[in-house]
Amino acid sequence: MSILNRSCPYLARTGLAALQGMSGAGSAARGLATSAVEQARCSVCPGQTGQSALLAKASDCPVVGPSIRAKDAAEKVGQHQHQHQQHAVPVSCPYVNCKTAPAKGAATTAGVAASNHAASSGISAANAPATHASHEATFDYEGQYQAKLAKKHDDKSYRYFNNINRLAARYPQAHTANASNIVTVWCSNDYLGQSKNPVVTEAMKTALDAYGAGAGGTRNIAGNSALHLRLESELAMLHRKEAALVFSSCFVANDATISTLCSALPNCVIFSDKMNHASMIQGIRHSGAKKHVFDHNDLDHLEKLLAQYPRSTPKMIAFESVYSMSGTVGRIPEICALAKKYGAITFLDEVHSVGMYGPRGAGVAEHYDYNASLQTPAGQRIPGSVMDEVDIVTGTLGKAFGIVGGYIAASSSLVDMIRSYAPGFIFTTSLPPPINAGAVASIQYLANSQRERFLQQTHVRELKADLADAGIPVVPNPSHIVPVLVGDAERAKMASDMLLSQHNIYVQSINYPTVPVGEERLRITPGPGHDNFMRMRLLGALDSVWNRLGLKRTADWERMGGRCGVGESRENSEQHVGWKRGVENVWEDHQLKQAHDYELARKGGVPIVPAIPETVQQIISATML
Repeated sequence: MSILNRSCPYLARTGLAALQGMSGAGSAARGLATSAVEQARCSVCPGQTGQSALLAKASDCPVVGPSIRAKDAAEKVGQHQHQHQQHAVPVSCPYVNCKTAPAKGAATTAGVAASNHAASSGISAANAPATHASHEATFDYEGQYQAKLAKKHDDKSYRYFNNINRLAARYPQAHTANASNIVTVWCSNDYLGQSKNPVVTEAMKTALDAYGAGAGGTRNIAGNSALHLRLESELAMLHRKEAALVFSSCFVANDATISTLCSALPNCVIFSDKMNHASMIQGIRHSGAKKHVFDHNDLDHLEKLLAQYPRSTPKMIAFESVYSMSGTVGRIPEICALAKKYGAITFLDEVHSVGMYGPRGAGVAEHYDYNASLQTPAGQRIPGSVMDEVDIVTGTLGKAFGIVGGYIAASSSLVDMIRSYAPGFIFTTSLPPPINAGAVASIQYLANSQRERFLQQTHVRELKADLADAGIPVVPNPSHIVPVLVGDAERAKMASDMLLSQHNIYVQSINYPTVPVGEERLRITPGPGHDNFMRMRLLGALDSVWNRLGLKRTADWERMGGRCGVGESRENSEQHVGWKRGVENVWEDHQLKQAHDYELARKGGVPIVPAIPETVQQIISATML
């Protein structure tokens, strides 16, 4: 019976005793393997004259059944002379395209037998007549779902979601399913705590009272609200582009923009960084365009791929500024230079950098020209700057800005083309008024406040230094992401569980397919609200977990030759890490000091919360007249 369970889930459900009874043999396996024509002839099966109960059961199988019926149909119409050959009922079948492996040799036996049936009848399996008889078995949908889940459990990539409820008044603390169980969150993408900023929440409350909770539908049905237009204007100014377009999420923005744009460009070729986010990969897939994947931050590899095509061929290079699971930084200036040399356009995902880099929070591209961006009026182009060289920027409102939604910023004609053609924009309910108002307030606030960026970056530096001293392995990078290498899926999950259950610290484990197998990690993201006491507790907890689970420390990885930058020299890993050669952090020392002095002069070192930005209140007042 175990053979049947492994090889044919359909016959296995019938049960051993039932199969023995139908076959009349002492063994289910022997009955199934015996000649179907000579041994199975009787008149006990309705609709199957001359068949035994066993053959009728075999006929119900989704794979073997069509072959048996095809043969019978062919014999009745006289397509071939009757041949007195005996055809064995197959021992087992692969049960359509079931992902679970059949018993050794079973699939081969079934495949050969099915082919023999089809060949003898003159009808191919693909052309076998469909039947809808009441006794015909349906596909085992639930079995397929369970098989897919079992695969996830087996390779330790099954995703568990913890019950975490962030507390606005106590950020970065939260409670679990038990409201009295308080934990400290160290892995949130609300990088700057803007979701609880009173400037943001008050703007949302005002818009909620004025316009209600929902948008009323898509923008072409419900209309373009003043807050939609104001938000897009703010985003265009932030990135110094002609126009911007807001989507329900940046996943949708990336998917819709890449698929729409590259399917519109004749014979377009896409060049995608190996570590690009799933949203870009999805957009590339949906575009139907030819693609090449270049090694992460490898300019030589990218150029070799670009050089295969004439300048006249439409091309797009898709990459990111900050890669969320490694913290490495895209080599934006060099990639833009290659794009210009080979006639390509650039698509830069700034999701994990907007709000946190640059003097106004426009991202890493702005940070390259920090002083020029600081001195040039908002919204005005800076010719020759890195940000000006990028053709299309995408970002999110759901991370550093603390709200939800995604967007693109580019030339007005490109934005209008995407607005006019992208199904992901046209047929999706637009962002609600409170979301738009909160996003406008957050963007304006972070364009003028350096306090949150300064605190975040100093806390990141302190934590990275402490982890290095403790030998806890951190994937090297110049950004705010702190990826702690574990290198094993099961133990990464165990480490996360132990931190939560024993230390009241929430850090989610990151496994395949988000990161490659063997590079599983804990991803830590310090924010402005993580104080010294919280950091000391985190260090002690990580040290305890590493000892209890026997996890590799930095020296261990170094002895093994290193992995994903851990245990490797800076010189060897610099290409992978990105950013400027010989510069350790995106936020350099003199820039942090400048941000500190700016806040000291502006607020006297005291975190004063300003009122709702006047522009939001003016929009609301004007539209209510």
